[in-house]
Amino acid sequence: MPNGYPTEQACSAARDRLSALGLSAKEWAEQNELTPSTVYAVLNRQKKCLRGESHRAAVLLGIKPGEVAQ
Repeated sequence: MPNGYPTEQACSAARDRLSALGLSAKEWAEQNELTPSTVYAVLNRQKKCLRGESHRAAVLLGIKPGEVAQ
């Protein structure tokens, strides 16, 4: 991820995982105390996911490695 944006493959895999769980991005966002707009932006590669809520969403979605502060 040299430019900071998640790869299309990682985002596609995350969408597939949500589908396998039977969850929409909105439902998943609400379960993880995230805003749906941020989750959609991460899944559509519109955010760099370097810090804040977008980073947290990317880590929880399995798009990028990292730790999430509780």
